[in-house]
Amino acid sequence: MADPGGAGRRRVVLATRNAHKVRELARILADAGTGVTLAGLDEFPDAPEVPETGLTFADNSLLKARAIAAFTGLPAIADDSGLAVDALHGMPGIFSARWSGKHGDDQANLDLVLGQLADVTQRGAQFICVAALVDGDREQTVTGVLPGSLAREPRGKNGFGYDPIFVPDGEQRTTAELAPDEKDAISHRGRAFRALAPLLAPA
Repeated sequence: MADPGGAGRRRVVLATRNAHKVRELARILADAGTGVTLAGLDEFPDAPEVPETGLTFADNSLLKARAIAAFTGLPAIADDSGLAVDALHGMPGIFSARWSGKHGDDQANLDLVLGQLADVTQRGAQFICVAALVDGDREQTVTGVLPGSLAREPRGKNGFGYDPIFVPDGEQRTTAELAPDEKDAISHRGRAFRALAPLLAPA
């Protein structure tokens, strides 16, 4: 199923059907001048759903990237990311997307974390992202971390997931109150994908 891509541009698949992530990574790669064309899994409707059975962010990102690279015949990027809360001993961590019990229910996950921290004054947290690239026999992972703290109530309409309650260090605004380019400049995903970007330049 290999696709050579178009006129001098390398085609790379991001192993997600999350349109937010595809747009975010496309912006980051364009800003980094990689010259690649990014495809999401919506362009590959028969691509397998890869269970996140790993015990770490790196395990899960590699599982997804390997499976999608094998299926498409193209270089594949996958990430696993989440929120690590100091008072919850680093949780929800790899369970961030399904912390409330149902995968992808952002509001329920956010509400549960706020409820668990209702009486907690020490509200330190960090967003963590591990991005993996699988390109033939080459495998590479990079990590991006954004330290911060958690607000007591959601603020802002941008972003997704826990963005409305996460306040990066040095900021008064949540990541959901930042403009997309401001968020990309500091986000955990932005940091991870910028570190991966040099590996994606066309040969």
